[in-house]
Parts: sequence; C-alpha cells; structure tokens
Amino acid sequence: MLAYNHGKGSLENWLITETEFSPDALGKCESIMYLGNGYMGLRSATEEPYLHEVRNLFVNGTFNRFGGDEVTELPNLADVTRIDLRIDGERFSLEFGETKHYLRQLNLKTAELTRSFDWISPKGKTFRFRFRRFVSLDRLHLIGMKMEITSLDSPAEITFHSGINGRMTNSGTQHFHEGEKRIFDKRYLQLLQRTTESNIDVVINAAHRVTVNGEEIRDPVMAIDRRMVGLTFRLQLSPGDKLVMEKLATVYTSRDKEFDKPDYQLAKLREVSLQDLKDCVKKGYDALFQSHCRAWEEKVWNKYNLNVDSEDGFDVLALRFALYHLTVMTPAHDERMGIGAKGLSGEGYKGHSFWDTEIFILPFFIFSNPEVARSLLNYRYLGLAGARKKARENGYEGAMYPWEAAWPEDGEVTPVWGAVDIVTGEQTKIWSGFIEQHISADIAFAVYQYYTVTGDREFMERYGYEMVFETAKFWASRLEWNEEKREYHINDVIGPDEYKEHVNNNAFTNYMAHFNIQLAITYYEKLEKENPRRLAELEERLALRKAYEKWKSVIGRIYLPQPREDLVIPQDDTYLSLKTIDLTKYKQSKKVGTLFQDYNLEQVNKMQVSKQADVLILLYLLEQWEKKFSQDVLKANFRYYEPKTLHDSSLSLSTHAILANDIGEYELAYSLFRRAAEIDLGPFPHSSDHGIHAASIGGIWQAAVAGFAGLRLSGGKLRISPRLPKHWRRMEFSIYWKGQPVTVSIDHSALIVKAERNEPFELEVCGKTYTCKDQLTIHIDPKN
Repeated sequence: MLAYNHGKGSLENWLITETEFSPDALGKCESIMYLGNGYMGLRSATEEPYLHEVRNLFVNGTFNRFGGDEVTELPNLADVTRIDLRIDGERFSLEFGETKHYLRQLNLKTAELTRSFDWISPKGKTFRFRFRRFVSLDRLHLIGMKMEITSLDSPAEITFHSGINGRMTNSGTQHFHEGEKRIFDKRYLQLLQRTTESNIDVVINAAHRVTVNGEEIRDPVMAIDRRMVGLTFRLQLSPGDKLVMEKLATVYTSRDKEFDKPDYQLAKLREVSLQDLKDCVKKGYDALFQSHCRAWEEKVWNKYNLNVDSEDGFDVLALRFALYHLTVMTPAHDERMGIGAKGLSGEGYKGHSFWDTEIFILPFFIFSNPEVARSLLNYRYLGLAGARKKARENGYEGAMYPWEAAWPEDGEVTPVWGAVDIVTGEQTKIWSGFIEQHISADIAFAVYQYYTVTGDREFMERYGYEMVFETAKFWASRLEWNEEKREYHINDVIGPDEYKEHVNNNAFTNYMAHFNIQLAITYYEKLEKENPRRLAELEERLALRKAYEKWKSVIGRIYLPQPREDLVIPQDDTYLSLKTIDLTKYKQSKKVGTLFQDYNLEQVNKMQVSKQADVLILLYLLEQWEKKFSQDVLKANFRYYEPKTLHDSSLSLSTHAILANDIGEYELAYSLFRRAAEIDLGPFPHSSDHGIHAASIGGIWQAAVAGFAGLRLSGGKLRISPRLPKHWRRMEFSIYWKGQPVTVSIDHSALIVKAERNEPFELEVCGKTYTCKDQLTIHIDPKN
C-alpha cells in the first residue's frame, strides 16, 4: 500500500512510502522507486530475494542482440543488491515471522531508497532492520548500499552472503559470456562480463565494510562460482548489538565515452574501475551520499525551480516525481543514447526509444535544460544512417526513422511479433515498425521546437537542417498520387491511434508530413538568404535543389482532412463510418487493454474506438507551428473523440488534460492530470510491473506547464495563458527562452515574468502581445 503523507516539515510532499509489504505485488515499488542517474538505472528490488522479484541493472547504450530471432535490447547486468541473510541458521524473509512498523520510502529530494521495520523471527527474537541505497548523481559509476541490523532482545547468529551475481537474464535471455572473477585483499570483488553479440565489456566491482558496534569484521569466507563472486560473513549479536554493512559498487563498460576509442584496452578499464571503487571506499557511504545530495540540489531542484502551492499535496509530489524520473532516465552524459519508453526501470520495450521522447519528454528539456535537449536531438542525428537505410530498404528517399530505436546505428529494432490473438490463438504481428511512420515528422517537429525556443543556430547548421531536409525527402517520396482527386495521399499507415492499422490518410500523419515538408522549404529559403555557404555544402551531399523543387511542387497538393459540417476532422478515411459500441465498462476499467479480453485487433480496427489521442494531439502540435484551428473546432473534436478514447496508452491522458483546459473544461482537465499522475503513483498494484511510463511522466510536466500555466509556442512566439486549477494557489517555474533564464510566477490574480538577464523579449499573454524587459507583471481577471 502506497502513502504520500509521511513527509513532515522539510520533507513534506517529498516521500513516496510503501506501508505494507506484499510478496505478490513487488513490481510496483521496484519500478516507481527505481534509482538512477541517466548512466545507469537500478530497479529497487529488496535485498532479500522473493519469488516474483525482478532485479534489473541497466547501463544506457549497452544494447545486445541475443540471437537472430530476437531484437536488440538493454541487457540486464550482474546484480549487486541481493543479500542472502540467515538468522540462527534460518533464511530471513518477511514472509515468515511478524513484521511491525514497515516503511519503504523513496526520498525524491535526496534520491535515496530506505526501508525499515522491526521483525520478530519464528523463534520469537526481535530485530530492527534499516536498509539504505542510492545511485550517485555526483559519481555516475557508483552504487551505494547500507544495511543495519540491531538485536533488540536476544542473542543470535547472523550469517549473510553478498557479492556480484552474474546469473541475471532478461526474462530468460542471457546476454553475457562467462567472464573472469577476482577477489583482492579479501575485500574488493570484481566480475567481468562481455555481451554476446555487441562485444561490450562490463566491469563491476564491489567492496564491503562490516562492523559490529563500530568494530570492523575482517575475515569473511570468499566464494567464486559460475557467474558469481561473493563474501560470506558470520557473526554473533548480543542484545543491543548493532551490525552495520556498507557496500559500494562501481560499474564501467567499454561503451563509456572515455573508453570507446580505437586504443581501448580491457586491462585499463579494469584498473580505472577498481581504483574508483577504492577511492570511494576511503570516503564511505555517508560522505558519498552527501555529495550525491548536493548534486541533486544543484543540478535538479534549484535549476528547475518548479513549485506549486496546492491544497492537495499530491499535486506537488506528482510534479516532483516527474522531475525525479526525468532526471534518472535521461542520458545527459552521452549524446549517443536516447530515452527508453520505460526509462531504465524495467525490461518493458527493451530499452528502445519511441516518439515518446520527442513529443512528450523533450519539451521539458527544451524549455528547462536546453543542453540536455540538444544531446537528445544529437542522438537522432546520429541515427540518420539507420533512418536512411530503412528508407532505402522500403523504396523511399531521405531518412525514414525507425519506430523503435536503440544504438543509433542499429536502425529499426521493433519486434515483429507480439501478444496472442484472443480469437485465433496466434501471435499478433506488430505492424508499427513497418507502417507507423509519423515519427520522422515528429523528430522534425522537435528540431523546430528546439530551434524556435533556443535560437541555437550552431546546432541547426551542424545537425538540425540536415535532419529536417532528409525527413522531408522521405515524405515527398512517400506521397501517393490520387489521379481521381488530383491530390497526394498517404495510404496504409498507423497513426498515433494504434487501434487503427492499415488506414489511409490518417489526419495526424498527413498534416505532420505536410508540416515537415513546409518546414524544409522554410529552412531552405532561410539558408539561401542567410547562409548560402552552408546550403551549398549540404547541396553537395544531399542534392537539395532537386529536393526543394519537389517539395514546392507537392506541398499544395497534399490531402489534409478538413473539419466537416459538425467541425469534426476525420481521423482517417474510414474512422467516422465505423460502428460504435458501448465503451462504458472499458472506460471505467482500472486496467488498460481490457477491450482485448472481448475482441481481437482485427475487430477493434472496425470500431470507433481509439487507444490514445490522435486528431487531438495533432491540434495541440499544429498550434505551435503556424496552423491554428478555431476554438469551436477544438471543442468539437475533443467532445467527439475523447468519449471514444480508452487512454490505453499512458501518454494519452496528459494531452487530453492540456486540451480540456484550453476549451474551458477545467475540472475535467484537472481530473485527467490527476489520472495521468496516478498511472505510476496510483493504487493499482501492477500498473508499473514492467517499468515506469516515461512519456506519461513527461506529460505530467506538460499538463502542468503547457496546460495549467498555458506556456507553449504559438506561431513561433512564446505564449503564456494561465488557467490554474482552483485549488492551486500559486505556481512558479524557470525556463529558458533564446538562451535567457526566465522565471514565471502565477496566481489567480497576476502573472509575473522575470527576464533574469534583462534581455527584452516578446510574449503573448491571453491574446495580447507584451515586451518583457526585466520584470513584467500582468493582472489576470479571475473570472476570465
């Protein structure tokens, strides 16, 4: 059971707390309480093992493909967290004996996981346990653990085994060859692994310091076995004695930037990683943890300055939860890596990157941390080779980005086969890797958004223009001429609504392709005027003049579905003519995907039912470009499509929350925001078993900042149109606009915008244009 009210004083709305232990619902807290720093992610399994646990340690970018019938995935590295503990010879487990005062907590402020409880053994002896753990934001290779056991009333023999366990798999798939194991000085453990196909070396080191009442225990029993190395400690506790174990581990790989070089040597990797561990041991857990806390304060909480004064503390906690996970999932250290759909919290989606990054996560970094945003876009630039390869293989020109991406050079890595068809009993084919193609335009949109917000010309000239031009070339070659209607169509696709496969003229896809080509035309002409030398360089490699002429010839003849008489934009050529069914029980279900307990995908394809926002997210994105539909069109489409949308994708609710706020449905907007936050934080015990929902976490920030604060692009300008929920008294956050830090403060009567460098800029507030020179205060009519 989760609780959010345990933080008091300075920790109010900072703690996520599990108040009862359940061996049948382990995955929830393993995921939402996972620890990380963007370099690696450590799932928060308990120290003692349980049957249904999932222990995961992932290092970003270390993708491996086990065999020809599988796709590449992030491999599950050796585990350092398990401790096999025996008390008086009996295995310790919370499934036995009696547990009192149980608390497991993730402190979002300090990014530390703690667990504490009193335990009465089956023999009636009482012990007090406390466990602590962190993955350092200060030292990216470091994992810290601490265990304390106090005997409260009886003498006892304590035995525990701790080490490095290389017997881990990804749901049964073993990605590593057996590697060398070593123990140095009865203290320093080292285990080597090498991936089976990508040939990435992994070196994991660990060291223990064990004391009883402050006196160190120095003579453990050493053990090396197949894929394992560890130490066993045996000691006696008298009543009142306290055992303390500190365990520090370092993780390094040959994919790390400092080692991924032509002169790479495994011996050097081993030496550096072991020396780092020895340096950490000298400092100890507490000093290392304090440095880690300072890093979180400086790099996250002080930098983003997101504060909400709400009558409901859950809102504050949810936004802090979002910032926490946006930090731990993002490889800010290396532009060769993207963000997985589950972050680094679980095996779901195999660590692959989707459109989740560009549409739902990247906006946070574009406005709040442009350096990280640029790194994430550089990852897509590095993926151009794979995107060009996919385009060629499918008979197209330019760059056709993979629906699922891993290492940039890998290209398309979407699995071909998925879950069982409940009607036929056969495995379902996953078509998204073949025909869900809007991601190429989504990436172009992200480039546009980044450039408009940051003004980063150097990025555009080195990377951004090429990405836009190459994706536009793809779309120009993808268009299909309809002779009867004398216009270009885009047939046989999947749009954002993945419950509709093999559709023609998906509105989102057509409009975004049109946007992509128009953006390429705009940028081509901009370069022609402002930097003809760079244009000539790109022309030499990309044959842009020919492409530009093609773009100009097709741009006005692409079919763009228009609002009907009832102002509804057809999602595709057939959606509005499909049959309707009563969706009440599926809309009210606490689980996603319950529709497929009654129908298979072929049947769902023939119904007016959507998985997630499709036309609606199109309206949200187009407003940030130059195309803006009327408020009446927005209302009509929201009221038509939302009742038919099951929100079976976690990234759907936040979009609907933003648009509900835009059309004045304020209570609904907050309800949808709350539901988005509860995807991971809610009471449903298995909602996050396979990992957190990265896109939804980015969506929580967007729902608050783009929705309630109303901050977004509008025709290339900054717009702020606040509509705070009634029970939010005040909201404050920091962003960057054209490189300048800007602080925004909002309450129900005023908006205050402060240009931190006193560099003037224009912004639109509630339909009026203002110039902010230093600090701008605008009074808001609370009735409007």
